[in-house]
Order: sequence, then C-alpha cells, then structure tokens
Amino acid sequence: MTSPDTGAVREAPRWSAVQALRRRLVPPPPPAAITRLRWLILVTALAVVAVEWLNLLVADDLAYPMVVRTTWAAARAAGFLVLMRMVRFGRAAARPFALILAVTTVFAVARLTEPRHGAYLPRAEVVAGLLVLAGLCAAVVGVLYRSSAVAAHLAHQPARRHLPPSVLTARVAILSYGALVLVPLLVAAGTLVDGCLQGCGPTRVVPTVAVLVAWAALFVGLSVLLPFGAFFLLFGKRWARWLVGALSVVVLVAQPLFCYLLLGWDGLLRDGVPLIITALVGLVALVRSRGLPAGQRLG
Repeated sequence: MTSPDTGAVREAPRWSAVQALRRRLVPPPPPAAITRLRWLILVTALAVVAVEWLNLLVADDLAYPMVVRTTWAAARAAGFLVLMRMVRFGRAAARPFALILAVTTVFAVARLTEPRHGAYLPRAEVVAGLLVLAGLCAAVVGVLYRSSAVAAHLAHQPARRHLPPSVLTARVAILSYGALVLVPLLVAAGTLVDGCLQGCGPTRVVPTVAVLVAWAALFVGLSVLLPFGAFFLLFGKRWARWLVGALSVVVLVAQPLFCYLLLGWDGLLRDGVPLIITALVGLVALVRSRGLPAGQRLG
C-alpha cells in the first residue's frame, strides 16, 4: 500500500485479523481458578453419566419414554464438555450457558427417576446421586458468577458489540426452548403408538393426534422463529425483543398444557416444569435488559 502524501510503501495492517484469529483459536494461559473450575465441570459431567447409569440399573421397565429421556439427559454430559471449552477460551456466554445447562440438567436427570413399587420416592441411592448432581451444578454456577478470577478470565474475548449480560442470558434461554419442547413431544408420540397397538378407539386417537399436531406445529414455529429473533436480539432490535418475548409466553402456556393433556401430571412435572423455569429465566432477562444499550459496535 502506498501513502498518498509521501509515496512510501506501507504494509497492510494484517495484524488485527491475525490477532483476532489467534484470540479465537489460542486460549489464554489459565489461572488456577479456571483449572479448578474446569475440573469441577468435568466431575459434574461424569456425575450426570453415573446417575443416568444408576437410574437405568434400578429401573423396573426400560420403556420408550425412559429411552428418549435418557438419550436427552446423556446429551447434557456433552453440554458440560462444551462448557469446559467455553470457560477455557474465556467466552462471556459461559455464564448464562452454565445457568440454563445446570437447571435443565437437574430436571433432565430427575425425570428419569422412577419410584419403587408401592413407594412415593425412588431408591435411596438414586436420590443421593441426584442430590450430589444438584450440588455440583449449583457449585459450577456459583463459581462462574461469584469468582472475580473467573470473571477476569471470561473477559479475554471482548465482544465486538456491547452485550449486557441479561441479553446473553435471554438468548441462551430462548435457544433451548426447541429441545425442551421436542423431548416430551417424542414421548407423547410414542405413547400414542403404544395406545394404538393396544387397540384404543378413535374417540381417544383423534383428540390425541390433534394435540400432537398442535405440539409439532409449536416445535416447528420455535425452530424457525427463535434463532432468527435471537440473532437480532444481539443487535438491540426492539421487534426481536417483542418476538422472543411473545414466543416465550406462548411456550410458557402451551407446553405445560400439552404435557398435562397427553402425559398427565407426571409428564407435567417431568417435562413441563423444566421449560417453565427456562422460559421464566428468559423473560426475566428480557425485562432486566429493557432500556439497556445493546448491539452498539465497540471501538
């Protein structure tokens, strides 16, 4: 590149792109607090697998709903490995991701627990494993939100745009709606198939199919609209806030209703409550981010 004033040749400023790429691919030196936190996350992931295995070991019947829920709970262990990488690279989204992951993991594993015949509670070892897992998840979230050393490390990759923490929390929460809707939908569909194989009449099949179609339409609508709204939420678009807020209210009402109609009180507790908590976290984060500048380019 030639300077218009002196005619001297200047080297193209490639250093900024190289530094940005290096910041993305090469993690910073981890402080001791980050190393301890990553070990804690790894232990939590192993605890998820251990409690799932224990649930399957003591289960009386490996029915289709348990298989679906176990598969979904197993994916949570991979989610903790993703969280380890986010923490290692200093991603600011690690905090809200850990919060949603911890809350939904406890419920995902708890929904696998089955009471013993003639009892109201599962076996004592299952309850103990679930309590240990809940304590580990709470510890991970507590360290992420309360440790000053972890907070300094998470500022390693500064955002290109100003993103309040509440906006990141809302985005992570709403992007998890799809999976939280899909799991009980698959369970309900399997229940319908089992009922048809047992010879249930059309008076039961027709309403069940109608609810399943509405449930599937909700899942498709969320899968299409939520990523679109979540993306523009980062740019501070007001219409995106209204879109994701309206969808959060819709799913907050529809999901528990569908769970109750097709899966009963048991399904409402196992599959409706996790989404209720996640939707409330997303809505509270949206309210807290109201009026805050978001999406403005930094530098």
